[in-house]
Amino acid sequence: MLKLLIAGLVGYGATTLALKATAAPTQARPAAAMRPARWTPVGAETRRPIGWHNLCRVEAGECDAGAQTPVNVALTPQARHLLLTVTTLANRVITPRTDDEHYHLDRKALIDWWTYPDDGAGDCSDFMLLKRKMLIEAGWPRAAALATVVFDHHGDGHAVLTITTDQGDFVLDNLTDKLLRWDETGYAFVKRQSQADENIWVSLVDADDAQAGAVSSTNSLPVVEVSTR
Repeated sequence: MLKLLIAGLVGYGATTLALKATAAPTQARPAAAMRPARWTPVGAETRRPIGWHNLCRVEAGECDAGAQTPVNVALTPQARHLLLTVTTLANRVITPRTDDEHYHLDRKALIDWWTYPDDGAGDCSDFMLLKRKMLIEAGWPRAAALATVVFDHHGDGHAVLTITTDQGDFVLDNLTDKLLRWDETGYAFVKRQSQADENIWVSLVDADDAQAGAVSSTNSLPVVEVSTR
């Protein structure tokens, strides 16, 4: 399913060059002066979600990348185009289906199940994992595509993909095709993967509640470009 979806990008309307336009990031350059943008305030290390734990237990190879260098990606027109292509395609071809509907979970034994939507259906976490994998396989830095847990507009738990860029942190969401900066979503951000190690998770702090020195931000990280071929 994953390879089929990636191949499908080639013929997706005006996005025919989306994956051809990406490769391994170029050498990191210092972050330059940029117009004001907002990055998610990051707090202390916290417990990783049970869904990620279950994914790593069943598909250990998905969680063995180890330490990585935190970076932001230059949000060039090509990079933005790729992000929009991936999220639009995944949102179109995957059928939304809750874990209970999909797997008939025994809630006494299994609280949450994260996996890839290989049968063409899945919930928000499955959309998120698919988009993350598609981007990484297209050359996007793993450290700039972070699984993230939020509370949505109804106060329910929700999974999205955070993309760290030189213009701020953006979100890929199965509930919209738009590329929104994190503070434009209206969500309450809870936790996400650390940019230094995908198996370490860090808490996310409401910007209005963050105290000076209590949190860090990714706005000063080295910037890499996803180069065109």
